[in-house]
Amino acid sequence: MPSVTHDDAPPLADLMPWSVAPPRPGRAWPTAPDPGSLRARWDALLRAAGPEREALFEPTRSRTPHSAVGQLPGQSTGTERLARAEGPCAEPVRVLAAPFDEQWLIPDHRLLDAARPELWRVAGERQVFVVETGDGGPLLATSLLPLLRPGRIRPLYRRPDGTEPNLAPGLLDHLAALLGERPTAVDVLAWILAAARPDLTVPLTRDAEVWTAGVELGRRVLWLMRRDGERPKLPGGRRPYVRAPLPARPLTLHYDREEETLHLDDGRISPVPPEAWDYEVAGVRVLQAWFTARTAPAAPGTLSAIRPAGWPQAWTSELLELVTVLTLLAELRPGRTAFEVTSPVTAAGLRRAGVLPVPASARRPASVLDHQEEGPDGQFALL
Repeated sequence: MPSVTHDDAPPLADLMPWSVAPPRPGRAWPTAPDPGSLRARWDALLRAAGPEREALFEPTRSRTPHSAVGQLPGQSTGTERLARAEGPCAEPVRVLAAPFDEQWLIPDHRLLDAARPELWRVAGERQVFVVETGDGGPLLATSLLPLLRPGRIRPLYRRPDGTEPNLAPGLLDHLAALLGERPTAVDVLAWILAAARPDLTVPLTRDAEVWTAGVELGRRVLWLMRRDGERPKLPGGRRPYVRAPLPARPLTLHYDREEETLHLDDGRISPVPPEAWDYEVAGVRVLQAWFTARTAPAAPGTLSAIRPAGWPQAWTSELLELVTVLTLLAELRPGRTAFEVTSPVTAAGLRRAGVLPVPASARRPASVLDHQEEGPDGQFALL
């Protein structure tokens, strides 16, 4: 984390004031590493009836097959009670299920205990969700809807078209006056990713050169975390490859530090730098968690037990890219640790400038509806 010379850095909660609690699915089976399994699970659910369907659904106090709920914003699904539902599975959508673990979700409100519709309303091509990982873990940034717990989720924009930044009102104008050039909302996000402390305070600066360096560093972090556009690559000779074919259903994962090799049973991937293997978020090794999410056994007879018969080629490609991303992020750590914020802009200074405290309205979602949302049993929602 950056070196600072002051103790009055503003909290992230003030710089990005609107936040949402993470979604709470309530059951594991509507999420999977591949979309085909989700469609098969849905079909199996609908083939069952009565008590059998209810048992497969895995009811909770928040959701049962008899719960009346509307569509998720932006999604087209049935709204009849799930106990009598028919029809095809909603098209699965990509989500961030765990740190650096992109999976798929059935976007059906009837399947999720707490889906957080306010997050779905602001999802869009320009949106970036900032995710707090807890326990002093790093901030994550993703274009996908995040399902991570326990930390808050802070959208960069309050509207899906990216026209209203979720930043303290007046912050961009104040920084423009200090720096001599107006930053964009993405610039501020990049700075936050570069400069945020484990306690989720964010030192700011009035030094234009320091600001530019921090934004450049943060934009690199943001690109690696979002993984959109050009795919990240390591230089030739350092790129990970499959050196021995992966088995149809690998059960064990082992790392040989001396040979920099990742073993999936008898399959081998190398080179895998120790920095990638050791990369952790909130005390959990990312590569290990990613593998476990795809291989841990599920209880027989449950919908979660419906999964691919073998190891899909797509998972191998995703694993190779994940090794690349973690390696490149680890290479940025020394620069982030040594990054020194000088000429600080303190929370007290922001209060004197009228940027803080933020108005209560900035902590509430914007009104973003430009279409009607279907409520339970085909009724239109009144919001």
